[in-house]
Amino acid sequence: MAIWLVRAGSRGQRQDWALDKAQAVIGWNEMGDLSQFETRDALLDGLREAYPEAQLKTLYNYRGQLWAFTKRIKIGDLVVLPLKGQDAIAIGKVIGDYQYQADNPENTRHTRAVEWIQQDIPRSRFDQDLLYSLGAFMTVCQIKRNNAEERIKAIVEGKTPLPPISPTDEASEATDETVETPFDLSEYAATQIRSWIAQKFTGHRLSDLVNAILEAQGYVTEVSKPGPDGGVDIIAGRGPMGFDPPRLLVQVKGGNSQQDIRVLRELRGVMQDFKANQGLLVAWGGFKRTILADARKNFFELRLWDAGNVVENVLRYYDKFPEELKADLPLKRIWILVQEESS
Repeated sequence: MAIWLVRAGSRGQRQDWALDKAQAVIGWNEMGDLSQFETRDALLDGLREAYPEAQLKTLYNYRGQLWAFTKRIKIGDLVVLPLKGQDAIAIGKVIGDYQYQADNPENTRHTRAVEWIQQDIPRSRFDQDLLYSLGAFMTVCQIKRNNAEERIKAIVEGKTPLPPISPTDEASEATDETVETPFDLSEYAATQIRSWIAQKFTGHRLSDLVNAILEAQGYVTEVSKPGPDGGVDIIAGRGPMGFDPPRLLVQVKGGNSQQDIRVLRELRGVMQDFKANQGLLVAWGGFKRTILADARKNFFELRLWDAGNVVENVLRYYDKFPEELKADLPLKRIWILVQEESS
């Protein structure tokens, strides 16, 4: 049983469709039905025709990924889908061969039927080296580093993941003999920062970090003292003394447990008690999918932040953080060349 990374768009634009329709799906809409290409050379010729301006190394990259998706992925293999906008990973079992579905919306026509085993496994369940492999800068690639197959299978089965063995220098197996599988360096950095925060900002300190973000956004805040807080970790408002709207109530949940709809309803109840008109629920371990739809219905009142959202806001407002907090979270801004992303 092989493990395959199959993304659903660089910004996750196809992931809801993939989960709702029980499909692994990729882009490359210009290619048409890939089953017409019976050899790698024929597929390369088709890519040359579809992308006449592309460099040869790019076409080799595309060929490797498309050949893997149509030919190398087998029924019974597992596909891993890192979710954008949600600090979670979906894992499913492939139950069908490649199909081209011409009536599907654009960029959802190359498909493999998948039985999603779990759609919201927290990233915290995966060791850092596995997260690095899942950060490969590819749409489709096989994940093999450090006995990944056995370890990811254990996560799916709810067991304690096995320790890595036989480390190698490659993060994942390239999908074409001529193509390397580079890291997405921004994802790599975010994984490191997420791991550091998880270690250094435990318990009430996570509230202090969230509070620093809110202060950088211009809120006047009050942080609850450590101990029982009655569902209120931070109170925030605008204006010189914090009297002006919006009046924000914040609840912060550390640890790796996913939060469900019950916690969101509790927050809404406390908001009424404090006469707050907006609420922010921060859950480092993320949220079950059932809570996301309910939060969307209350878009103008509620926001949900998981670990990924916290890291995103840390990077956005870090320059405005107090120096003592920066000392505990030492970051340096760098510029990198943006590599061409796959479809």
